[in-house]
Amino acid sequence: MRALVIGGGPAGLMAAERLCAAGVQPVVVEAKPSLARKFLMAGKSGLNLTKMEPLDRFLSHYDQPELAPMIRAFTPEDMRDWAEDLGQSCFTGSTGRLFPKAMKASPLLRAWIGRLNKAGCSFRTRWRWSGWQDGAFAFDTPEGTQILRPDVCVLALGGASWARLGSDGAWGKCLAERGIDLTPFRPSNVGVLVNWSKHMAPHFGAPLKNIRLSAGRISHRGEAVISARGLEGGGVYPLSPELRNDAPLRLDLLPDLDLATLTRRLSKPRGKTSMGSFLRKTLKWPAQAQALLMECARPLPAQPQDLAAQIKDLHIPYSALRPMDEAISTVGGVPFSELDDGLMLRNMPGVFVAGEMIDWDAPTGGYLLTACMATGRWAGDHAVRYLNGSKSFSGE
Repeated sequence: MRALVIGGGPAGLMAAERLCAAGVQPVVVEAKPSLARKFLMAGKSGLNLTKMEPLDRFLSHYDQPELAPMIRAFTPEDMRDWAEDLGQSCFTGSTGRLFPKAMKASPLLRAWIGRLNKAGCSFRTRWRWSGWQDGAFAFDTPEGTQILRPDVCVLALGGASWARLGSDGAWGKCLAERGIDLTPFRPSNVGVLVNWSKHMAPHFGAPLKNIRLSAGRISHRGEAVISARGLEGGGVYPLSPELRNDAPLRLDLLPDLDLATLTRRLSKPRGKTSMGSFLRKTLKWPAQAQALLMECARPLPAQPQDLAAQIKDLHIPYSALRPMDEAISTVGGVPFSELDDGLMLRNMPGVFVAGEMIDWDAPTGGYLLTACMATGRWAGDHAVRYLNGSKSFSGE
């Protein structure tokens, strides 16, 4: 066997595609009964492929500079062209996010697997990698232990979230036993746990729209949802890098009003009107926003300027991030220091790593998928170079 890819998600399939393009017919091994389960789940509510924006701005969403050459080699425009080459027309939404017109992942995945089959790629499902045996790759399969000895291998086994879909991080033990110094996994793109009082129960499932969310150095406009266990949603997820370090979570419930204007509105006489009725009539905001203020700012300040300050900078007393298996993605895994410029493990010649196995982080919105596929492409291309006898991994 010349080439083996372990992991049948987007990163592994992209690595297999690049091997096929070079005339190498890889075997793709997947632990689950079918391929790309997390990819399919992510696409159920509309598959966000990438974000169409200037490349420098796109790259600014990644803290790891090592990713830059890989994404420059597989840009958002390349992602669009790749999808359309598979017969899936795409459109760009008002926020710049790119979607297939079918708005789901299954047609794209079927076309992709079909193209790989035609190129000579073969697949083994229900094969779980168990480590090395006598220097070869060992797998637990329905037929018993199977041993493969490829000339080159790309590992693309995912991170440690959504274990039911295959990303369980169990591969970490295999690499640690071979002396790879792994970074511990931590959740990313995840909600926070809040111990609400019973007064919040009527508002579970209600959205908080057009608010500003802040944690540490990150601040942005977005939305969140009040759940029985805390806060979640697209406005909370990008704050994960700071929330992992216990940074305070703060909300500006009325970001379109400056502090002075809000103070003036709250300074109007309210007579015998209750504070709750006064706030509803004066601010014309939804009941869930008011409930959140009363929950987190008890007792409400009596002075208008202090009340305005609370509305503009409301502290949310979260206790922790949601569990890692509820996270959309994870950070941790194989650090770039263990990899050369071609994503080959420094102490394991011929073994490459791609996707969420690598320690990098990005927000939702197409950035995660783009980086997974970009690293898969990069690893596949450099695996081909390795097979062809090139030991230079400069990325040129």
